Amino acid sequence: MLFRESVERVAARNVEGMLEEQLAEQFVHVHGYRPGDSEVRSWRRSIPALTGALLDAGLDQVEMLIEYGLPLTSKRADVVLAGVHPDTQEPSYVVVELKQWSEAYPDEDDEPTLCRVDAYARPVLHPIEQVRGYCAYLVSFNGALAQNPEQIAGVAYLHNATEFGVSGLYATQQDEHGRMFTADRRGEFVSYLRSRLAPAPGAEAADALIAGKTQPSRQLMAVAADEVREREQFVLLDEQRVAYELVLRAVQRAHGSDHKEVVIVTGGPGTGKSVIALSLLGELYRQGLPALHATGSQSFTKTMRKVAGSRKRQVQDLFKYFNSFMTAKRNSLDVLLCDEAHRIRETSANRYTRAEHRTGRPQIDELIDVARVPVFLLDQHQVVRPGEIGRVEEIKAAATRRGLQCREVSLDSQFRCGGSDAYLQWVVRLLGLEGDGPVSWEPDGRMELEVADSPAELEAFLEDRRSQGYGARMSAGYCWRWSEAKPGEPLPEDVVIGDWARPWNLKGERSVMGAPPSALWATDPAGFGQVGCVYTAQGFEYDWSGVILGPDLVWRTDRWVVDRTASKDPVFKRSTPDEDVDRLIRNTYKVLLTRGMIGTVIYSTDRETRARLRELMGRPGSVTE
Repeated sequence: MLFRESVERVAARNVEGMLEEQLAEQFVHVHGYRPGDSEVRSWRRSIPALTGALLDAGLDQVEMLIEYGLPLTSKRADVVLAGVHPDTQEPSYVVVELKQWSEAYPDEDDEPTLCRVDAYARPVLHPIEQVRGYCAYLVSFNGALAQNPEQIAGVAYLHNATEFGVSGLYATQQDEHGRMFTADRRGEFVSYLRSRLAPAPGAEAADALIAGKTQPSRQLMAVAADEVREREQFVLLDEQRVAYELVLRAVQRAHGSDHKEVVIVTGGPGTGKSVIALSLLGELYRQGLPALHATGSQSFTKTMRKVAGSRKRQVQDLFKYFNSFMTAKRNSLDVLLCDEAHRIRETSANRYTRAEHRTGRPQIDELIDVARVPVFLLDQHQVVRPGEIGRVEEIKAAATRRGLQCREVSLDSQFRCGGSDAYLQWVVRLLGLEGDGPVSWEPDGRMELEVADSPAELEAFLEDRRSQGYGARMSAGYCWRWSEAKPGEPLPEDVVIGDWARPWNLKGERSVMGAPPSALWATDPAGFGQVGCVYTAQGFEYDWSGVILGPDLVWRTDRWVVDRTASKDPVFKRSTPDEDVDRLIRNTYKVLLTRGMIGTVIYSTDRETRARLRELMGRPGSVTE
């Protein structure tokens, strides 16, 4: 929250010419940098428009929470009004989204959730939908509102707009969590404020809202339990069931004796770590226990939101990122399921992090502190970026520093790679991650393995499998530049090998020329034809995987040679030690080579490496021969 005072005091500061300066000073304190001109301009024009309406309504004692931050997210509501309801005398809150727009119109007739404003190049969320979402989120995650959702209302106030200028926006349905008023309807807005807020002090209500415990509401957990459990598609077996029961017992101990402990679940690709996480999520919600799922991968989190919460929008908010807990209260959750925990970074801070949050505190500590039972599900061989420290020894050390017991269970059985333990062992030995070096591939009837002599052969092989009804993707090491796709133009074909060229998957979040956004490359059928990288492939699987080994990893005589100069990955800095680059590049190919459920076809840009692969696979020729 940027600023809090009564309507009377906020209005007085504005008259004195002090409000804008004080908001700017507080902004610097909170964010660590000066606010932009547009931000200052919105305060100058919008805050007085709101306080004027509140004063006319006789609500000078209502509390104004300006730039109120939503829990566990960087989103902020423009203003939350806190006071007393005129009828019930209970706390009453109004979330206000302030817009300076003079005109706006729906983006498309069949898409009322988006609208167009001349000042913006792209469509924006309809203000009614925006404030409705803020209300729903606060009900879901603020304990002060979880049992009393009727206490909060939402309104968009377009104080510069006429009815004619925004008439098309009224096609969107309105309710108590989402209403809209314009300058032409200022009188109605004043009457609406009186219907929600009494002319009485709102300080206690504001205190209650700010003190509300941050955790998923029971109502949200009930919805999520139905949604997640209905979508569960796997039966937990052997070590998977052990891990599942281990977490549930830890939760029981936590409740029984104010206990806290850490659980680590390790396993290679396809051992069911995410299946365990989703199964636990559904069961914990069924029991009414506060829990969240978190990852460090944008692609993986967005896909989890789509899969687990496609029918219930509010369920998507239960899937967070590792850096969502910088300011969360200690033990505010019963369980935090840290999926893909090998993606944990040294700290949660990035260039957008507020100054007061740049404490240097380890991200592992934040994740352990927020829950009574933090659960880490990881594969140590999938650490692929500098700064990722999600390893068992790191987590155990963090637990030891806190005097916490740490339980570990290892998953062995494979669901990915055709359930082939032999194939997984072949890959880690091939890359020198385990064992005494590469060994010949002995077909086990579970996983198919082929080598291609050209990228065209690899693609043709995958196309043939797709014609038989299988899913397939191509991926490669980050050895080619990656250009930005331009709207309306063909994707730039950056991955060039001889006379064969294909584009990388999209970087952005919007589809271009039929290609899916980056987060959906691995799951959208339209992803075939673009080359994926480790950051979009990690965490996913498809029937057939085509992997292009680039010049960053080549075989020379009797060993692998890593050439860091061949990598175009911007995460590798000059300061990144050679041994780290070596390990991360090998881990990258381990990830790419273990995405296939039925089979993998490999191509290397290097002739000697292709020969060694054919030798190991017993394939003297190519896949088309």
